Parts: sequence; C-alpha cells; structure tokens
Amino acid sequence: MTTTFIIIRHGETFWNREHRIQGHLDSALTPEGIAQAQACAQRLEGEQIDAVVASDLGRVQHTAKILVNGRALPVNLDASLRERSFGTGEGMTYAEMDTKYPQMFSTTGLVDAEFTLPDGESRATFHQRVKACIEGIAVAHAGKRVLVVTHGGVLGVIYRWLNDLPIGAQRIAIPNVGYNRLSNGPAGWAINVWGDTGHLDIDTSEAG
Repeated sequence: MTTTFIIIRHGETFWNREHRIQGHLDSALTPEGIAQAQACAQRLEGEQIDAVVASDLGRVQHTAKILVNGRALPVNLDASLRERSFGTGEGMTYAEMDTKYPQMFSTTGLVDAEFTLPDGESRATFHQRVKACIEGIAVAHAGKRVLVVTHGGVLGVIYRWLNDLPIGAQRIAIPNVGYNRLSNGPAGWAINVWGDTGHLDIDTSEAG
C-alpha cells in the first residue's frame, strides 16, 4: 500500500516580494501569488485527491482554497504545518536578520541547528515538528492521495529529511506553488517530483 503526497508551497506574498521573514506572522498573497495558485489548480485538475491538509496560516489557507476550488473536499487545518517561528525576527528583512543575527542563516554551509531567536523555534525543534506531522498524515491517510499545502521552510525540512542531509544544511530553493510529489510505500519514502514549475515561471526562495 502506497500513500502519495502532493505538497505545494503557498503563493507569493507581499513579504516574499520584500524579502521579509514571515514565520508565524502573515502577509497577503500578491496578485502574482493568486495567479500562481490558479495555475497550479489547473495542473491538479486531472489528479485524484482524497484529502487536503494545510497550515492554518492565512497565506496557506488562501492558496489551499484556490487549489481545491470545485472539489467537494474539506481543507483540514494543522498548525504543525506552520512555517518555523522566528520569534522577534518576524517582520525583519533578510538583510536586517543577517546584520542582527548573523548566525541565523548561512549561504555557504551549515548553521547551528539549536540556535533560537527570542520567542522563536530552533531548526532542530522545527525539523522534529514537521517530520512528526508528515509521518502522522501518512498514517491517518494510508493508501490515499493527500494534498498538503504549506510553507517553504516546511518543504526544506522534508527535502533534507528524505535526502538524509544535516538539519542545519544550507538553504534549499523552494518555488512558490511549485509541484512536489512524495510516496510512502513498502520500500519507504521517495521523492518522485521536486520543485516542478512547468505550470508557471517564477523565482525561488525557501523561507516564508
């Protein structure tokens, strides 16, 4: 029995465009972000989907609503699919974060997986949260095809986990509303499609 995951990052937001860290705060989808979600919905029209699970943050809920348009499926909200909490860093631009907390991100190598901003969440804790959530969805929907709508950071965790990369490995490019498909069967987890943007033409950036 194989469980299939189609995992989609939310559409572009105004803070994505401003290179601003969202975390658990929210920013509305841009007109481009809405168009991205509509293009992905068209791509998904021919796919069987048995269940939908989404982060409860507004930018993901908006994206999920567009993706399931016309399907008689409820969108099940799960706070465990939220982006990583950046605490007091939420709302900062990446440039501001690099100045104030240079140990937070790295474009050249590993970062400290235990480093935590005030009121925030470490990479290690975030990794454990996401992994437990995805494994739980796989159990709850065994043998089904599940659409998961979430955030760039969550997809980054999934990519590192399934490729056995260090938790603190450098950023992974995650396009807004890119198409990602995973399977979990007798042989274990597999990435079948990753970051496919054939339905749209966009830039990539992980966190948001």
